[in-house]
Amino acid sequence: MAAAQGHFSDHSDSTDDADSAQESAVPRAFQQAVDALRTAQLRPEIEMDPTSPPKRLAPYAYALEAAVVEGDEDLADGRLVLLHDPAGHEAWQGGFRLVTLVRAELEPEMAADPLLPEVCWSWLTGALEARGLAYGEPSGTVTRAGSHYFGGLSDRRPATQIEIRASWTPREGRGGVPDSVAHLAAWCDLLCQVAGLPPTPAGSVDSGTGVVSLPQRRGPQQA
Repeated sequence: MAAAQGHFSDHSDSTDDADSAQESAVPRAFQQAVDALRTAQLRPEIEMDPTSPPKRLAPYAYALEAAVVEGDEDLADGRLVLLHDPAGHEAWQGGFRLVTLVRAELEPEMAADPLLPEVCWSWLTGALEARGLAYGEPSGTVTRAGSHYFGGLSDRRPATQIEIRASWTPREGRGGVPDSVAHLAAWCDLLCQVAGLPPTPAGSVDSGTGVVSLPQRRGPQQA
């Protein structure tokens, strides 16, 4: 299992040498949520790296990007951002918000399902509920895009990509800190499900997802 890492922002352009000073300036609840994410254990198929967080969505932000990798093939990828506004945010109905993007390429039989957008959205809500997580104000989009190849690329099969963009408000626990690790685990469940991986085995570190996987094994094709 790999430990999650990442960068966080308080709207300053800090360098690595200033990380400790920056961390001491952020709210304690946000710092605790970030520290938990940094030590989270992930499924071995998930490769996670730090990425620059947005600076205009909230006073404080922390971002991770991940890919589900099988062999040398990327089956799905995504980005997860933890936002925090100590003053609270009316639209969020809370002080924290999680924002995500997940995308993958689908097999033709799944791509043709007219209920695919509804099914993909249910994967997100189902992943959160399977972890027993309380959350509010969910919103998002599911986009299905098809590609047909011509000329020098005409030997490629038509491809369909699915993209899930979503956000939700995690319920805050003791000290105003959300269970960021459990939300990360639910997000990884979604990422693996979109990638077509089976649920983690019972008794493993990250077991208990209770998801049904998507039958596809092809990663996004490169141009």
